[in-house]
Amino acid sequence: MPNMEIGAMTNLADLADAELLTAVRRCESCPDLPLGPRPILQWDPAASILIAGQAPGNRTHHKGIPFDDPSGDRLRDWLGVDRKTFYDPQNFAIVPMAFCFPGTGKGGDLPPPVRCAELWREALLDRLRNLRLTIVLGQYAAAWHGDGTRQSVTESVAMWRQTLPALVVLPHPSPRNRRWLTQNPWFERELLGRVRSRVREILVQG
Repeated sequence: MPNMEIGAMTNLADLADAELLTAVRRCESCPDLPLGPRPILQWDPAASILIAGQAPGNRTHHKGIPFDDPSGDRLRDWLGVDRKTFYDPQNFAIVPMAFCFPGTGKGGDLPPPVRCAELWREALLDRLRNLRLTIVLGQYAAAWHGDGTRQSVTESVAMWRQTLPALVVLPHPSPRNRRWLTQNPWFERELLGRVRSRVREILVQG
């Protein structure tokens, strides 16, 4: 399969699951990215939990493994899972809003390019036939998975009673979010235990 914008030319529904994943990983639709295209995701149609984040960072771009960093350590702690469980694609699909590192601006990493989601996101999510929980990280994924209203991340996270057991919005687990965690102690006191229980329930039931 050639390294080109297959989504613009091919009916993605005609691709087998493995072909779709290969097409995503070979995508070069954004050749002007500062470090070049390197799509990074974890996906299997059998996955029961979806982690929907923003985009890979610089470190992830070079490693090629999503959340293999301090943010991932914190996220796994939030979810109550070990690395083996987390990196089993039949447990967790990791499908961010963009699959390549978008570059860095004055305030940190740039927003995920919308082109990525336009090409691939619905095709990947539509095939998650066993999906039971969507874990949304950060504002861009929250906007995609939300009800269309404009909300802050804090407002979206605080709606967990209305969205669980099917969906929950979490702040990004980056160490840079320590201030948010300090300002919102209810997150760890009230929500994290519910998230861990829901994740454990799903993984035990298979």
